[in-house]
Amino acid sequence: MSHKRLQLCCRANVYTQVPDGGWGWVVAVSFFFVEVFTYGIIKSFGVFFNDLMDSFDESNSRISWVISICVFVLTFTAPLSTVLSSRFGHRPVVMLGGLLVSAGMVTAAFSQKVHHMYIAIGVVSGLGFCFSFLPTVTILSQYFDKRRSVVTAVASTGECFAMFAFAPAITALKEMVGWRHSMLFVGLLQLNLVVCGALLRPIVVVGTLGTPETPAPEHRQEAQYMLENEKTRTSIDSIDSGVELTTSPKNAPGHPAAVEPAAELQARGRPGAPLLDFSVLTERGFVCYTLFGLFVTLGFFAPSLYIIPLGLSLGLDRDRAALLLCAMAVAEVFGRIGAGLVLNREPIRKVYIELVCVVLLALSLFTFTFAKGFWGLMACSVFSGAMIGTVAGTHIPLLAEDDVVGIQKMSSAAGVYVFFQSISGLAGPPLAGLLVDQSRMYSRAFYSCAAGMLVAAVCLALVRPCKRGLCCRPQAREGKAEGPRGKKALQDIPEDFLEMDLGKTEPRAPAGTEPV
Repeated sequence: MSHKRLQLCCRANVYTQVPDGGWGWVVAVSFFFVEVFTYGIIKSFGVFFNDLMDSFDESNSRISWVISICVFVLTFTAPLSTVLSSRFGHRPVVMLGGLLVSAGMVTAAFSQKVHHMYIAIGVVSGLGFCFSFLPTVTILSQYFDKRRSVVTAVASTGECFAMFAFAPAITALKEMVGWRHSMLFVGLLQLNLVVCGALLRPIVVVGTLGTPETPAPEHRQEAQYMLENEKTRTSIDSIDSGVELTTSPKNAPGHPAAVEPAAELQARGRPGAPLLDFSVLTERGFVCYTLFGLFVTLGFFAPSLYIIPLGLSLGLDRDRAALLLCAMAVAEVFGRIGAGLVLNREPIRKVYIELVCVVLLALSLFTFTFAKGFWGLMACSVFSGAMIGTVAGTHIPLLAEDDVVGIQKMSSAAGVYVFFQSISGLAGPPLAGLLVDQSRMYSRAFYSCAAGMLVAAVCLALVRPCKRGLCCRPQAREGKAEGPRGKKALQDIPEDFLEMDLGKTEPRAPAGTEPV
C-alpha cells in the first residue's frame, strides 16, 4: 500500500483542461514560501552588512558584491534551469536548488575572507536561488489560466512579508548568538525549499496533445472511417502473422486507453524535442518583450537601495529614513495584489495594463529627484512601491499570455528572458553609483532608472503589434496566414479522397491502345 501511495504522489496530475485550482493551490503556497526563502532573504541580507564589514575589515562596496554576484548568477543561469527542468522535471530541480541555497548559506557562516562569501553565497546560493524560483513560477502558471494573474500576484508577496519578518528577527537573533550563528540558522531554515519542491507535482493537460477525453462527433466518425479503411487494406496481409494491428480502436484519438500513454509522453517530454527552445527568439513580439525586461530591471533596485541614503542626505534621522523603506514594502504588497485583481478581469489586454504601470513607475522615479522633506519622500515611496509591485509581480507570468509567447513556450521563454535581465542586473548598480559619485547627490541615482523605464515602456508598447505582424509587410503577413490554413485544409482531407480525385483527373487512354 505504501508503494502505491508513493507512486500516486510521484505521478503527474492529468487534466483535460487547465484546472484553475485543485493541486494548484498547494503549488501556490509552495511558491509563496519559495519567495520567502529566496528573494526575501536577498532583500533582508542588508542586516549583516555592518557585521561583515567589521569582521572582515572591508568596505561597503566590497561587501555589496556578495549580493551583486548572487543576483547576477541567479539571472544568468536561468537557461540552465530551464534545460534541467525540461530534462528531469521541475520537482527535482527545485529540490536541488534548495540544497544549494542552504549549503551556500551554511558555508558562508564559516567564511574567514570576503571572497569566500563571493563563492558560497554569490555562486552556490545564487545558483540555488535560480533553480528554486524559476521552475516554481513556471509550473504555477501551468496550473492556472483565468486566475493566473491574481494567484501569482498574491503568492509573490512572500518576499515582502519576509522583509517584515526576517529583518527584525535576524537582528534580534544576532544580538543573542552573533552573526555567524544567525547566518547558520538562516541556512538551515532555507532547507524548507526542499519541501516546497517536493510539493510541485507535474501537470499534464491532455487536451493540448489533441487527445481530448470526449472528441467531437465529426472527429470520431473520421477516426472510425480511417480505422476501418486501414483494417480493410491490411486484413489479408496480417492473417496468421502473429502481429497485432496498431490500428486498434484503443489507439484512436480520444479513446480512454490512449489518454494515459499520451499523458506520460507529455510528462516525460517529446522524444527529440529541444530542452531549451531558442525558436522564441525568432518571434518579434518576444524579442521586444525581452528588451522590455532588460531595461525595466534598471528600475527595480534603485528605490530599495538608495531611499535610506537619500533620506539621510536630506536631513532625516535614521529611524524616519528606515520608515520610508517599510512604507515602500507595504505599498508593494498592495500593488502586487491589486495588479493581480485587475489583470484577472476578462476581457482585458494585460500587456497594455502593464504598459500603464511601467509609465507610472518611470514618473514616480523622476519625482524622487524633486522630493523635499519626510512627507514628500513618503508619498514618492508609497507610489513607487505600489508601481514596483504591479510590474515586478506580473512581468514573468505575463510570458504565458498569448500576446507574448503563450503557455506552451513559457518554460523556454522564461529562461531566455531572465538570462537577458542579468545584463542590466549587473550593470545597473555601477551606473547609478557612477552618477552618485559624480554629482554627490543620491537623487541622481534615480535618473538612470527612470530613463531605463521609459525605454522599457517603448519596447513593451511594440510587443502586441509585433506579435500580430503589424510591423511586417502586408504580402508577408498574407502568405503567412494562408500557408497554415491551406496546409491544414489539405491534411483534413482523407487520403482515399485524394487518390480518387487524382484518379479522376488523369487522362484515360482510348480503348484498345496501351498508355505510353
